[in-house]
Amino acid sequence: MTKDAVKNSKQTVPKGAPHKQAKADDKLEVGITVKKSDDASEWYTQAITKGDLIEYTQVSGCYILKPNAWAMWERIQEFFNKEIKPRGVKNMQFPLLIPESLLTKEQSHIAGFTPEVAWVTHGGHHELPERLAIRPTSETIICDAFSKWVRSYRDLPIKVNQWCSVVRWEFKHPTPFLRGREFHWQEGHTIFADKKSAEDEVFDMLMVYKHVFEDLLAVPVIAGKKTDAEKFAGAEYTTSVETFLPVGKALQGATSHYLGHHFADAFDIRFLAEDGTRKPVHHNSWGITTRSLGAMILMHGDDKGLVIPPRVAPIHVAIVPIIFDDSKERVRKYAESIKHSLSKICVESVLDDREGFSAGYKFNHWELRGVPLRLECGPKDVEKDQVVLVRRDTGEKSFVPKTSLSIAIPELLQAIQDSLLDKAKKRLEESIVEVKSFDELKKVIAQKKVAKAPWCGDVSCEKKVTSAVDAAKSLCVPFDQPKSLPASCAVCRAKPKAMILFARSY
Repeated sequence: MTKDAVKNSKQTVPKGAPHKQAKADDKLEVGITVKKSDDASEWYTQAITKGDLIEYTQVSGCYILKPNAWAMWERIQEFFNKEIKPRGVKNMQFPLLIPESLLTKEQSHIAGFTPEVAWVTHGGHHELPERLAIRPTSETIICDAFSKWVRSYRDLPIKVNQWCSVVRWEFKHPTPFLRGREFHWQEGHTIFADKKSAEDEVFDMLMVYKHVFEDLLAVPVIAGKKTDAEKFAGAEYTTSVETFLPVGKALQGATSHYLGHHFADAFDIRFLAEDGTRKPVHHNSWGITTRSLGAMILMHGDDKGLVIPPRVAPIHVAIVPIIFDDSKERVRKYAESIKHSLSKICVESVLDDREGFSAGYKFNHWELRGVPLRLECGPKDVEKDQVVLVRRDTGEKSFVPKTSLSIAIPELLQAIQDSLLDKAKKRLEESIVEVKSFDELKKVIAQKKVAKAPWCGDVSCEKKVTSAVDAAKSLCVPFDQPKSLPASCAVCRAKPKAMILFARSY
């Protein structure tokens, strides 16, 4: 049954009239009141709150992740665990509190985090003998453990991962998912006897993150290497996946770091090699955070609200029976049988048979939450043994026999997943503009696009860009480089070493 049919049927009052609507239609829920293109910040706030993902708390930057948000994070966890466990990575848990003496053992590392560390100074009414850091990251406490676990080359490699929350007391304006003071992530830490094995893993894990973004979240990313100015504090080098969102800002998706011997030297993590000498281990760390959900929301959402890719969606199908007094039980049983059949093919569905709410209200309710497919069924559909399927991403409707749903719905969900990624890839490609001069570079960033510029590799040229353009930064030096480079650096005119990406960034 179409929306027009529903609307027209309400005009027939005597027989078959729909239930009287409660005032809740007017009170409980108002859709998004701003266009994404007009005010992206307000749109985002409304989308994540009205879309039932986030609840604010009295502590700025610390948020409640509601069931739908947490279910999506669990999807990422499931996907990622299936990737890392066959690689020999074991999940475990390390303490939340880190002694100050431990945190400060690796100086270049702590220098990068000191401004953001939150400290515990008292237990009850008693001042602690040593301040305890609330975990901003776990390199130090994990490396302290590694130093106790490693004796010989036979103990290596060691590969561990933990899923946890961390606290970094950001002084910038906090934004749920994108920049919080407490956020959830996974952090993997691995140590190896040789450099090649460690470096192979750095790039292997980066590709796993690429799959998380593109295969699960339908968010295209660019893989590359961070500049020395942007690399992780304490790393030899940092690799990352970056994306650029329709609101005109880039976002770092995930990172994989080669830490070399920095922490091994600081924590004396050494092993007896086969040749009888004692050597430091080669150390990696890699992580992805809940900001990945923020990237997905900003990439796909529209003026109606969230648009969730099927592979990460908590609910795949919202079943909305169109109920009238004279056919109520028949339609409800029909809808229940559909829900039961979908559970058999591992399609998550919700049956919205709430009384006192119009069909239109329910349509808007599930559109706002980004459910990939809506399934409508009314008395005429029951007679014809069919349903109406409506895609959230395009609004396209199709009439499908009930007997074909086990094939049609998985096919439609796959089509939605593919379409979202294809559209996002096209937007990303159109957002990247190659430039040759400093003026062109500034102009492109001002136009809310990504400047792809020839770069000499000098940090002074990088700083000149970030100083000249507010909120601009280097994203990465992409691994995918052209066979030949332009004649000169876009900033200083020296011979370039690579193409680099600059943009405004979260």
